[in-house]
This record gives sequence, structure tokens and C-alpha cells, in this order.
Amino acid sequence: MKKNMIAVKSEFAPLRKVVLAQSEFIFPEREDSNNDSTFLAEESLDLYASVDTAGKDYKDVFPDRQEQWEEEREEFKKVLEKYGVEVLLPRLLTEHEREIGKEYGCCNFFVRDPFFTIGSSIIEGSLRFLHRRNEILPIRDTLAAEAYKSDAFYLSVPKPDISEGLHAEAGPFLEGGDILVLDKTIFVGNSGQASNHNGYLWLKSYLSHWGYDVIEVPLKKEVLHLDCALSLVREGLMIICEEAFLEGIPEPLKKWDKISVPYKDIAYLAINGLPINESTYVLDPQFEYIAEQLKARGITVEYVDFRISRSFGGSFRCSTQPLIRI
Repeated sequence: MKKNMIAVKSEFAPLRKVVLAQSEFIFPEREDSNNDSTFLAEESLDLYASVDTAGKDYKDVFPDRQEQWEEEREEFKKVLEKYGVEVLLPRLLTEHEREIGKEYGCCNFFVRDPFFTIGSSIIEGSLRFLHRRNEILPIRDTLAAEAYKSDAFYLSVPKPDISEGLHAEAGPFLEGGDILVLDKTIFVGNSGQASNHNGYLWLKSYLSHWGYDVIEVPLKKEVLHLDCALSLVREGLMIICEEAFLEGIPEPLKKWDKISVPYKDIAYLAINGLPINESTYVLDPQFEYIAEQLKARGITVEYVDFRISRSFGGSFRCSTQPLIRI
């Protein structure tokens, strides 16, 4: 393996280098009517409704939870490094970013969506929610450094069309949580919450130059991203909530062995674990019923309590984006 390279072959190829998220969130001063929070668990919605959060930093409103949140990410980092994974971190938000981000909120908390990696391509995404549209900026220095010392293709999805207003649906919208890589087959989720059809068309056009088969996967409205409903554990094995799929299991996966998860657990991010390789999977201990089924199939389960991270609507996969998986 070359030292300076970008290469992501699949969701479960051995993880060699990864970007791990920071833990920053600024609440919005004004409501974003495009931000449908139905994907969050009721406990999270109730918590945020119980206090005045407008324009405030999460760490000031919930200092104890902020400390726990940072500890979760540090424990996750230790697990990754235990398996020899090189972990890169985005920079923190600047004071200027915090100030200008107060209107609709801003964040630096899940790196899966602002960019994604397919093969040797690093692609900056195009995010739907206003509070996330600048989330790529704390990561960009890292991506540029990695791209410029490798033979990677480094590009960006077109900026969303706002000619009909900030909440125009044209996009294109394309977020990393909706993209699952399986060699030359790429799955792109579309629930209307994040990525859209125009985003899928853009990616399909780009990847056609390398012979990829790009498959759009329609999802129920309450499912934020495809990786909330489907996790590819290893070749032939997946964790899935079939109820989330409007047109059933995608054809290339129909014969795979499946660990089934009830629809109610999607909001708790039960499916958003992370394969470190084909025999090791990171999971929250709350989902012991999934862990037991993984162990029965010969998978080693590494537990990290990710309760605070999950309260934001993301878990282990959402908190990472690989640069090398081969």
C-alpha cells in the first residue's frame, strides 16, 4: 500500500485512514423551515424544547452533556487506533464561523455528510439543511492536504440552486450518509430529507467514467440517510430495516444474509455502526440484540457508549469518513 493515497473500495474493506468528527454545535436563532426533525428520537426533541437554546452554544446550554460527548468521541478514537487506523481531526470552528452561523445554526459534528470518498475520488457534498451547508469548511484543509499529496480526484458537488429561495428543492443535494460503497456498485439513498434525485444524477454521471453502477434507493420520509437503515458488515452480510425501503431491498443485496432491525430503532441509530474490517464492528452497547447476532456470525463487536452523539441524529458511521479502505 502506498503511503500517500486515497482509496475506498467498500464499506467493510480494512479501514486504514479516517477523518473523525469534532463535537461542536450552535443552536439556530431562527427556525429553518426546511429542517424536518422527525428523524430525531423523542427524547432529543423534548430535551431541546425544555430550555432556551436560540443562538447558543451547546456546550454552554448542556455543559455536562458536552463533556460526555467529547469523551464518547475520544473513546471511539481509541478503538480505531487499537486496530491501527490513522485518525485525522477537522479543525474547530472559528469565532467568526460561530458568530455568522447563529442565524440558522452551525455545526462541526458529523463528517460523513459534508464529503464522501469513492475509489480515489474525494467529493465535497451539497447539504440540504441550512445549518450544515458550511460544515465542510473545518474539514477542507485536511482534505486539501490529503488530496494534494496523492493522486486523488478532489472535486465538489455543484452549489445548491437558491434561485427560488433558500429552501428550493432543485439542489443538487448529495450527502455522504446516503452513499454506500460496494466495489463498483454505489447505493444512493433518497428520503427527501437529504440527498435528492438531482444529486443522484450528478453522481451517476461523474462515476460513469470509471464504470460504476449507481443505484438510487427511495426511503421513507422519516429516515434521514441510507446509513440509518442499512449497514454492509461484510460481503454477504448486512444489518437492515426493510420497512424503511419504499421499493424493497436493492437488487444486488437481496440474497445477502440479514440482521433485521425494527423501524422504531432507526431514530436511535441502531444500524449506524461501523465496520473496521470484515470481522470487527463498532456498536453502541444499547443494541445488544444486534451484537449477539453479529457474534453468532463470527464478528468481533467493539462497544462504545455513544448516547450523546446519537441524540444529534448520528452515530459511528456519521462520525467518520474514510480516506483509505482497501
